[in-house]
Amino acid sequence: MDLRATIAAALELPGWRALLAGCGPDTPLGALPVLRKANLPAMQAAAPPFAALAGPAAGFARLFASPGPIFEGVPDRPDPWRFAPAFRAAGVGPGDVVLNCLSYHLTPGGFILDGGARAAGAAVIPAGPGNTAALVEVMRAYRPTAYAGTPDFLKILLEAAGEDGRSITKAVVTAAAFPPSLREWVAGRGVRAIEAYGTAELGLVAHGTADGAPGMAIAPGIILEILRPGTNEALPEGEVGEVAVTVPDPAHPLLRFSPGDMSRLLPGGRMGGWLGRADQTCKVKGLFVRPEQVAAILRRHPEAGRLRLVVTRAEEQDAMELLAEGGDAAALEAALREETRLRGTVRVVPAGSLPRDGVVIGDMR
Repeated sequence: MDLRATIAAALELPGWRALLAGCGPDTPLGALPVLRKANLPAMQAAAPPFAALAGPAAGFARLFASPGPIFEGVPDRPDPWRFAPAFRAAGVGPGDVVLNCLSYHLTPGGFILDGGARAAGAAVIPAGPGNTAALVEVMRAYRPTAYAGTPDFLKILLEAAGEDGRSITKAVVTAAAFPPSLREWVAGRGVRAIEAYGTAELGLVAHGTADGAPGMAIAPGIILEILRPGTNEALPEGEVGEVAVTVPDPAHPLLRFSPGDMSRLLPGGRMGGWLGRADQTCKVKGLFVRPEQVAAILRRHPEAGRLRLVVTRAEEQDAMELLAEGGDAAALEAALREETRLRGTVRVVPAGSLPRDGVVIGDMR
């Protein structure tokens, strides 16, 4: 891992150069500042957009736009997000057919899993999410042996497919919570599901293993730190803190990047899995929902007074309810969908009834 060359490459990009002011190629990792995902939209909005942190857009094979907005590019090379180890941990390899149910549209999720499955030797059906009836027909024709996507949709699909879903015995699930009740349900259907943790910026960070060992195996080729939230200070093994990852790659430098998640280091060089958010951003059905999006709804509908988005689980699926102290529920529901790209319900509550505790998004899962 060439950390020195990665820092030197970062210093050639104006966005990184401003963030790393006073640092040089030989600066120790622990002395570098932390780049937090919550700050990316503002940094990428500065001129020149995107290129300030990643280089010219023409230097990438594909370019994506995720909610935030956050813009990401991926180079033209096999398994650029390095997800193959998660598929191998699930037993996926040559001879397998993977039904990939993350979206291939604008956001990179579908391509992330696609690249990992193909690097493991499998064929991939680029299914995307939704349209369950059509996917059941595809399953009947191709008899996929493995699934890739959110755990919620795996359950929906297996229930809809009935006997046609019995060919799936392996899965890599990601981008949403995988609670114990859902794990048990999936296992009861004879599916060995491996949970993978990663982001569009970082690629694979960690993944579960079939041996049942606690936590997750840390992905090869990265440097994982657990920081005291809101600081640059690394915490010792066992303490819960903010995830920060360095990917030593001079072609696409990423230094001490925090996606805003919480975890801890476990004995044996493993990661304790996802343990919450360092900020109020949360992931719903595979997409990040941010306080800024709730604020944008209020700017569009100031008559709502105050808003709070509550995220829960209902029938093993993520669910959102927007609480508003005023306004029209139907208009707010439409704004919620436009801002987050997700469906949710709206409940108008009495004026002054929402707590003045600074909580914009309450994740109750």
